[in-house]
Amino acid sequence: MKYDFDLICIGLGPAGMAVSVMAAEMGLKVCGIEKNKIGGECMNVGCIPSKSLLRIAKYRHSFLKLKEMGLSEGLMPNITSPFSKINDYLDYISEKKTLKMFDKVELILDKGEASFIDSHTVKVSDRNITAQRIFIATGTEPLVPPIEGISDIDILTNQNIFQLTKIPESMTIIGGGAIGCEMAEAFTRLGTKCTIVQMDDFLIPNGDKETGDLLKKIFNKANIEVYNSKKITSIKNEDGKISLFTEDGVCLKSEKLLIAAGRKIVLDALKLDNAGVKYSKGGIEVDSEYKTSVKHIYAVGDCNGGMMFSHAAMHQGMFAIMNAVSPFAVFKYRNYVIPWTVFTEPQVSFVGMNEEELKKKGIKYKAYIAKYENYGAAIAENVSVGYVKVFANSLGRVFGVTIVGDGSGEMINEWALIIQKKIRLYSVVFLAHSFPTMGFLSKRVAEQWMMEKMKSNLVKNICRFFYRKL
Repeated sequence: MKYDFDLICIGLGPAGMAVSVMAAEMGLKVCGIEKNKIGGECMNVGCIPSKSLLRIAKYRHSFLKLKEMGLSEGLMPNITSPFSKINDYLDYISEKKTLKMFDKVELILDKGEASFIDSHTVKVSDRNITAQRIFIATGTEPLVPPIEGISDIDILTNQNIFQLTKIPESMTIIGGGAIGCEMAEAFTRLGTKCTIVQMDDFLIPNGDKETGDLLKKIFNKANIEVYNSKKITSIKNEDGKISLFTEDGVCLKSEKLLIAAGRKIVLDALKLDNAGVKYSKGGIEVDSEYKTSVKHIYAVGDCNGGMMFSHAAMHQGMFAIMNAVSPFAVFKYRNYVIPWTVFTEPQVSFVGMNEEELKKKGIKYKAYIAKYENYGAAIAENVSVGYVKVFANSLGRVFGVTIVGDGSGEMINEWALIIQKKIRLYSVVFLAHSFPTMGFLSKRVAEQWMMEKMKSNLVKNICRFFYRKL
């Protein structure tokens, strides 16, 4: 059968970009379909604009820290229009950078949602197109919890918060994950009174309790209120404010309400049944190569219910297209770890298993910790909060790492490689690290493991024996 294209990619977020651009560069005839903007939520209303807002807020906040560094306090900069500047950045990235990557891809943009006619045919607008292989990379959208009265409220989500024209006086944030925490810090530093309320027991619930509790203390010090373990019963407009009520009688009033309660997979528009693709509320079912139940159809990124990070989606897209063009499936997701970071101050980063997961699996381990407060470079830069915590066994195999502190988002990548390649702590000790950097703390924590071995009676006896022979 002759097809219109070698490959159709539905959705051009991080996963779809990886698939379509790589496939086109390898000589395949590719059609990319995107109902909104290329780059998906991450680039347009997620990761990228949020980091820009955090940076703007950090610059303003730095004026408050001048006295701590022995400098006279200056005038706090006035807030003008950070959102218009952020959108200028996004337009530049989209028009000047991203679109150039798709020179070899036939694009169908802003024509509505794509749907399956059969397993090789996709309909978009009034056009039917066919391909030998089809990749689904449709992502997710914000989850709005079914709370009484919420449909009557003009809520904010990551999809519209960067369209604000002014900084609100106050904001209640439902959800204490990455989006909730990052936006709470950014808006607080820009002058908004922020409150986080959530059902989870600690902030960053995908992380660990120790880290979440530490972040709560830091937030409280910054005048960000945090209400954990709260069930929200209703929301209503009262006297020009949004009132939120919890089951145990807490009432929170604010000008704006941000929903940051997670993501949901939306598949109905695809009409997957027409193609015979199996799916559930948890996403499209895939095997270790990202093939669906129909072997020439792949599902990559958030839509398959895996780790919902943009870099995980990129990784999946890359693996899936490499497997699709190879006679051997060499890239399987089970062989790879995904680091992740929450870009608050301090940054919070994780890779591998945390302590609770290790205990549940009965894995023997010990925690090795290097604290920022004991490191000269951190002290010199007035950075006192943070640590590198490594979970490893007696042989130096690393199972998981948590890093809290300045630069953790960069430092965690080294540990992802260590876990993925099963590199032992012995090798980390003997890898020279640039000094004085925060990354040097990774070497410090590995040295703790080494020093523990050197203090053993066996090593002491061996050293004494050979030293005397010299």
